[in-house]
Amino acid sequence: MADDLIAPLLTPEGWDLLATVGPYQEKNSLALAEKMRKAGHSAELTSAVLTQARLRTKASAKFGEFAQQMLFTQQGLEQATRLQVAVLHAQRFAEAGIAKIADLGCGLGADSLAFSTLDLAVTAVEQDEITAACATINLMPFPNARVIQAEASTVDLDDAEAVWLDPARRTTSSSGSTRIFDPEAFSPPLSFVEQLADRDLPVGVKMGPGIPHESIPAGCEAQWVSVGGELVEATLWFNQLARPGIRRAALLLGDGGASELTSPLDYLPAEQDAPLGPLEGYLYEPDSAVIRAGLVADLARHLGVHLIDPQIAYLCSAELIATPFARAYRVLEVLPYNVKTLRSWVRENNIGSLEIKKRGTAVTPEELRKQLLAGGSKKAKRSATLVLTRLGNDRVAAVVEPIQQLNRPE
Repeated sequence: MADDLIAPLLTPEGWDLLATVGPYQEKNSLALAEKMRKAGHSAELTSAVLTQARLRTKASAKFGEFAQQMLFTQQGLEQATRLQVAVLHAQRFAEAGIAKIADLGCGLGADSLAFSTLDLAVTAVEQDEITAACATINLMPFPNARVIQAEASTVDLDDAEAVWLDPARRTTSSSGSTRIFDPEAFSPPLSFVEQLADRDLPVGVKMGPGIPHESIPAGCEAQWVSVGGELVEATLWFNQLARPGIRRAALLLGDGGASELTSPLDYLPAEQDAPLGPLEGYLYEPDSAVIRAGLVADLARHLGVHLIDPQIAYLCSAELIATPFARAYRVLEVLPYNVKTLRSWVRENNIGSLEIKKRGTAVTPEELRKQLLAGGSKKAKRSATLVLTRLGNDRVAAVVEPIQQLNRPE
């Protein structure tokens, strides 16, 4: 968001006008803009208020009711930590007995907000001027939080008992923002985090969930987090914040609570020794946090089920097993992967709606769906789910039925 979409809001007129706008609805935006202009508000303020209302409405998914009292930028919102995840970050610091924390690269202040609610004294540091202004507004209700506009690596940390970092993982240009994947290209880079940890500071750092296992420093705990089945982050914990005996963890947050699967070992692809078996009975699709954490084989052993292929993250069992770590499907039929065969199957079974999932194959589900449904009866009403995968050198299509099961927290 440009400066001219924030500055007008940092006035009594702008703040009061923003407070009168409820949830943003695109269909009402033109009428609302005309109403503001007729009331004498400038075009700049009107645009700023509508943009912020739209961002606040979008932000409610991450911040709940807090979003209506906060300021956002588009890029800041994209990278901001969900409030329920930020609370877990804060709890780990609080449980370690930490009272003062430096939040380096605080962005809009999501994590600092959670730290502050647990009565931690927070110094929130943000390099970008506009984002720092937003963070200042967002943290105003908390006297134990202050915001500094500075580059993270230049801040004096002598008073900090611990450090939290959320490095910038995007570059911005005139064509938009682009995600960065190399941890050393982050701002600040992962090597800076390691330097802080080498000073024996308790350090936590939020990383992108796609961080390669070979990039994870020795001696820290790596925790992948998913919310409602969506993988949102990988967090590295150092020194006093790392739990003894845990090297990798997959934490799942959902309506049923929190569930976690852990391992004390580094991920080594050659040592994933789960048993193999046929594609039949019940198929399990592990949560993305489990997959990214390299815990698929651990999950297979934990549940007493088998892999269908050493390189494919699908599990199977003869009997249905309730687990929060994977979505379950009943296997109805296994067909060879052949477009002509599958098209015939679609027509013979009166399929009009088709969900296609895949793993271990280069097939594009959207294109295949068009091929399989093309020329079919417009009266076809049945729906179906196909899972495209590989068994050794053979490509197959499993017809499956989703199971609505009770996933017990673990």
